[in-house]
Amino acid sequence: MQLDAGPTLVVHLHGDVVQGATTLAAQPPHLVDVGAQPPTRVTVGARLDRAGRAVLIAFPPEETPHMADDPMLREMTCDPRLRKVLVTDGMTPTAQALVRALAQAGADLIWVGHAEPWKRHGSGLETIEALPQVSLVPLDLSDERSVTALAGQIGGKVDIVVNNAEVHRTFGIAARRGTDAAKAEMDINYFGYLRLAQAFGPALMGRAGDGTLHACAWVNLLSIYALAIFPPHGTFSASKAAAHSLAQCQRAELRGAGIRVVNIFPGPIDDDWSQNMPPPKLSSDALAASVIKALRDGVEDAYPGDVAQEWLERWRDNPKVLERELAAGG
Repeated sequence: MQLDAGPTLVVHLHGDVVQGATTLAAQPPHLVDVGAQPPTRVTVGARLDRAGRAVLIAFPPEETPHMADDPMLREMTCDPRLRKVLVTDGMTPTAQALVRALAQAGADLIWVGHAEPWKRHGSGLETIEALPQVSLVPLDLSDERSVTALAGQIGGKVDIVVNNAEVHRTFGIAARRGTDAAKAEMDINYFGYLRLAQAFGPALMGRAGDGTLHACAWVNLLSIYALAIFPPHGTFSASKAAAHSLAQCQRAELRGAGIRVVNIFPGPIDDDWSQNMPPPKLSSDALAASVIKALRDGVEDAYPGDVAQEWLERWRDNPKVLERELAAGG
């Protein structure tokens, strides 16, 4: 297939594109011609295949009914529609916004973990528990038995794991005595992730080829602080940096099975732990929407929020300069 500009491309064809195409024409916004008698106009988009390789897909120029249901496209994305999802912690407003977004996106079943069932009253769990797709399950990432028990019950059914459980404390090194807070952060943000990956990872890999609605994704809610330490939240930043390294290892291990590891790096979230930070801060609903978009787009990394986008740009330009600027207060 030949572009108007000259080069020849090999692309995947979306099922709604008219077949028999032989000619491609790409002009902004990447419109291409396919087909000889007569040529068909399409749009070309970039995706990652299940092995994590970049590929091009020719789409119809206009949105078609059920366009996202194309079997080839679903192989390259992780659309939660009709899939079964585990959200590891439902106790926070951010987690509950995420559960609502997954339900609105058409998830078939959403298991929502809660580590402290005696705190359910007034926690907001009652609201999401009323959703027909939601089922609350006991899950404490600090307890290997709890993680293993749940994996034994539902591990063979889960299509998408969303690891959003975290402990977030402020302060760096000198401003807080002792290591209790840092240990709590590492126990959930890193070791909890490790326990979860060891228990659920093999089950996801085992279902990676299980028909149309196969297991497809693992989502980690990290932080932009994982890329560049933010001194006022130093130990939290360190725990998220450790989780980021672990996610890279997990991505390498799951890639062969076609399971996408999606890392979300939000900026400051509008929650209790960022209340002393000036705006802009990311709302819970905006964060939830970014997770759904990342799954539907089939990307590996997403950086929601103005702060995350700014830090990412500065980090890519010169990470050492960013480190010094953050040490000086931003």
